[in-house]
Parts: sequence; C-alpha cells; structure tokens
Amino acid sequence: MCHMTCARCVGGTLIPLAMSATLTNILLFFPGANKMDNNINLSEEVWYFGGILGSGVLMILPAVSLLNSKNIDCSAIYEQEDCGKKLKMLNTMMFLGTGIVGALYAFAISVVAIIRGPKCLVGNNTWEYPFHDGNYLKDIELWNNCKEPIHIVPWNLSFFSIQLIISGIQISLCGTYVAKICCGVSCKKCRCPKICRGPITVKPSYILAWIITIT
Repeated sequence: MCHMTCARCVGGTLIPLAMSATLTNILLFFPGANKMDNNINLSEEVWYFGGILGSGVLMILPAVSLLNSKNIDCSAIYEQEDCGKKLKMLNTMMFLGTGIVGALYAFAISVVAIIRGPKCLVGNNTWEYPFHDGNYLKDIELWNNCKEPIHIVPWNLSFFSIQLIISGIQISLCGTYVAKICCGVSCKKCRCPKICRGPITVKPSYILAWIITIT
C-alpha cells in the first residue's frame, strides 16, 4: 500500500515559515528599527520582496494544498477509493513547484544582498554601497564606513541571513515532498481502477466473493 504521509505536518511547517519570511522582509524596510526619511535609500534587494513574495505569498499555495490533502492510498476499485488521487498528487506537485521557485527566488536575493552589503550614508554624505564582494563579512571594522542608518550593517546581515535560512528550509521541505510524491506515483503496488485507464489490482478475497456470487 502506497501512502503519502506527513502532508499536513509539512504544510503546517510551511505556514509559520512563510509568515516569518514575510515579517523578516517587512523589518528590512525599517533599518535599525527606524523609518527611513527617503525610501530610495533602502537597499535594492529589500524592494525585490524576496521574503514577502518568494518565501511568503508563493509558499502559501503548497502549504494550503498540503494541509487540505489526506493520506493518499491507491487501491483496487472494489475498495471504492478515489481514482483521481494521482491527479491530486500531480496538482500538489505543481503547487510545490511554485513554492520551490519562490523559495529559490528569496534564497538568491538573500545571497546577493549579503554579499553586496547594505546601502548607507558614507563619509562624503552620499548614499551608496561601500562594500564589495562581501569584504565586510571578514573585516568588521569596515562596518564603520556606514554612518547612517544606525546599525544598518548588522540589521541587514541578520535579517537577510534569516531569510536565507528560511528559504533554504522551504526548498528542502518542498523538494523532499516532491520526491516523496514521485515515489508514490511510481510505486508498483499502487493501482488505480480501469476508469483511470490504469491496471487493476484485485485482492484474492474479492475474486472468491465474486465467484461465489455468480455460482
């Protein structure tokens, strides 16, 4: 018997992760817990909405799909199982694929943002990106190049790192479940009724009962 288990467990995990990613992205709009006087001075990566769109909105689709799903059991027609369950599995795979794309988007943005560093006010009273190729990650003294917003470097680094970790977990969960569904679809012990244009698996007990009935 072929089961797709832990659907609700995975879906229930994706929901708080999506909410956390959304909150993380929102906090990036307020560097140092302060409101920017001019939003144009925010880092570009914040406006790409990696946490809100990628790991947030797009992750709701697979999460809801998994929460609404039940354990999938492909059995004989005589057990009156829903022959559309494989289609449901493929539908779930589509939503999971959407979630993986969204999480990859957030992951890529987080990596770029961490390597590039934040946009900040430097010594010549101009707003720019003072760091290059992640050099500030190795030399904390370079953080002093940013005059404003206060604590912008650790703020951006912390929340983009959190977004990176969240999206990485989401990719792992969705990817693992896609693999699990593929295993379920190809499971040789799973058979759908003839109406589904697939081979029928009939238990011996049903054959015996049928013979007794016609005789």
